[in-house]
Amino acid sequence: MRGGYILEWLDTLVTVTFNPAKTRVAEIVPENIVKLHEQITIEKEKIQVAIKSIVFNIDDEAKIRCSIKKYHSSLIMLLDQALENKTQISKPAFLKPVLGSIISSIDELLSLIESRFITYLSIDERVPATYLAIAKKELSRKLAAITEKLHNIQSFQPAFSILKQEVEELLNYQPDTHAYTFQEILYLKDLCMELGRLMPMDEATVYSSLDELLVSMNFNSKPYIYNLTQRVAAHVNSSEQTAGKMERLLFHLKVFRQFHRKPNVIFNPKDADLYKQVCNWFTQELFYLEKQIHYSIIPLKESAPKEAEKSKEKQKILSILSVDQMALVLRAADDMKIIMARSLNSVFKNIVPHLSTPYQEDISYDSMRSKSYSAEQRDKEIVIQTLQQMISKIKEY
Repeated sequence: MRGGYILEWLDTLVTVTFNPAKTRVAEIVPENIVKLHEQITIEKEKIQVAIKSIVFNIDDEAKIRCSIKKYHSSLIMLLDQALENKTQISKPAFLKPVLGSIISSIDELLSLIESRFITYLSIDERVPATYLAIAKKELSRKLAAITEKLHNIQSFQPAFSILKQEVEELLNYQPDTHAYTFQEILYLKDLCMELGRLMPMDEATVYSSLDELLVSMNFNSKPYIYNLTQRVAAHVNSSEQTAGKMERLLFHLKVFRQFHRKPNVIFNPKDADLYKQVCNWFTQELFYLEKQIHYSIIPLKESAPKEAEKSKEKQKILSILSVDQMALVLRAADDMKIIMARSLNSVFKNIVPHLSTPYQEDISYDSMRSKSYSAEQRDKEIVIQTLQQMISKIKEY
């Protein structure tokens, strides 16, 4: 293979030698096929070494990224041409194995780039049609093999059934209605590889080894997240005492937070990641239990006259959002003219007296108004997550 373009020999083989539009392929003699088989393997290994050398011998990351992207794109185009060649060449029969060997070698080279050097690829780009067809077929085959291996493991159910349904649904989208990206295909390849390595084990806890894998892979499917949180809730609620529920919830939160998370991976890029959604669910459940404990203690310390007096007061609306977070919601509602009053001060003055939080029964409207102008980033994130969950819930109505 000559220096410079490392795919030169393979490119010529695909675009010229075995291209019926440019060569009389049927005239290739059987004696040359054996040599071609051997040469294809040799050239594939040379290309693998050359690609690795690009990454490890060049100091300029921009040049590495450019080179890897070029070779990835070129290999995809060669794969398209090789598949087209195979469909057009039916005779002589002895050509079929070598055509298959070419396709297999190109696929191996693509897998090398996608598994070892994925950080250099533009994963948001649309997947070419031919490459997509091959990837879908291979993923469907792997999913079937994984199903055969895992579907009878009781501790994996119903999580695995949900996973299988979600992946099949994604694979069955029509290309004209869904623009598949490399991010989606590479995620599914990685997920199937990890599922193939998953070993069944005796598990008597709420979380299975499958859950640990799906958390690490950021499998942010709504049905799966609902199933996961409901399993935790069922175990927590099996304790009759509120303190026992709190203890169990805190334990499951601790275990969940200790799960490894792979960076920069997500099943559905259009939705919030799994970790944030589940942690938010834990936060809301903890707030609820804390409030239960609070109300179970307060009446014991109050005298009967005070209790009677309090019952006459207007019952306040309890919000799990903090004062700072509610301040952001009310200010945004005023700015968007969702609610209207003479001024922002009037909005807070008329609404805040009817609100309370798990930690603050009486809230100063003036204090809340002031806090709406100095919000912390974490409070903004929690409010945005809460509003996104409300949007998702409204879509389900």
